[in-house]
Amino acid sequence: MRHGLLPYIVKRLLLMVPTLIGVLTLTFIVVQFVPGGPVEQMVLELKGRGAAGVGAGESTGGGSTYRGRQGIDEKNLAEIKALYGFDKPPVERYFSMLSRFARFDLGQSYYQHQSVWQLVVSKLPVSISIGLWTFFITYLISVPLGISKAVRDGSKFDTITSMLVLVGYAIPGFVMGVLLLVVFGGGSFLQIFPLRGLVSDQWETMSWGAKILDYAWHLVLPITASVLGSFAVITMLTKNSFIEEIRKQYVITARAKGLPEHIVMWRHIFRNAMIPLVTGFPAAFIGAFFAGSLLIETLFSLDGLGLMSFEAVMRRDYPVVFGTLYIFTLIGLFTKLISDIAYVMVDPRIQFEGQGN
Repeated sequence: MRHGLLPYIVKRLLLMVPTLIGVLTLTFIVVQFVPGGPVEQMVLELKGRGAAGVGAGESTGGGSTYRGRQGIDEKNLAEIKALYGFDKPPVERYFSMLSRFARFDLGQSYYQHQSVWQLVVSKLPVSISIGLWTFFITYLISVPLGISKAVRDGSKFDTITSMLVLVGYAIPGFVMGVLLLVVFGGGSFLQIFPLRGLVSDQWETMSWGAKILDYAWHLVLPITASVLGSFAVITMLTKNSFIEEIRKQYVITARAKGLPEHIVMWRHIFRNAMIPLVTGFPAAFIGAFFAGSLLIETLFSLDGLGLMSFEAVMRRDYPVVFGTLYIFTLIGLFTKLISDIAYVMVDPRIQFEGQGN
């Protein structure tokens, strides 16, 4: 174990606690002022108006008080508040939430009658499918392309591919998804790929081979929309990293000694140039699950974590909102820690003692 590794990890783990508390505290405060909380929505449903009629001037958010409750007696209003836990003061609810989260108890959804953990686990397969394929396809294409561009720096190939990847980067994933649906999903042109879901309705009755083909068929459009924006970043990072190594003195020396070009490239340049990419794997791997998942899952009607989080915000399902925020923040913090450790482990020139955060 590298010198200073354990103290560094302990320090970073301790710093995660105030970060988590800060994120949850800020979100909790904001929620108190958001109109249309679950108490208000329930009151409106009882009055026959539906949740869509909630107005900003009718509530103070969070369900603590409600001024548009005409027609609902105090007893029923108290029962509704108790049902959602808003019969307690905000400070008490806040510390109760922190206490539960410290035990990894994320609570129950207001509307889906399941624990937040059960909901997260049930939505994971969709997000994992999108994230894994986005990650692997992006790196399998971008890294070889970036190396080729570095070797041919300044050539026509380099110029053309740079233009293509930058155009793909400039088009938002959501816009690309809409374009793909219009062209290939039965919009104004072709009807080749399905509009929604990861599998067909009759998927359970298919053979294994048919299941794999059906699954891949449903993935084409959402994965294409997800990866196009990622190509430019990884490709240009790979190219610049290799160019930087190619210009270093040790490469010039190796070539002067008469070493074959492929030996110089794969035994010397490749190992050092891949350090930024390898150390970025944890963040990129996790980021592929969540970055852009909301828009892609919403557009293609994929029932994953992104869509669940969006619906929870719209319905004011606060246990799901806080639970997913807690999970995502925790994953992000651990991913950053793993990335920092990986960087220091693969590059012996960097010492843990110099890591301040």
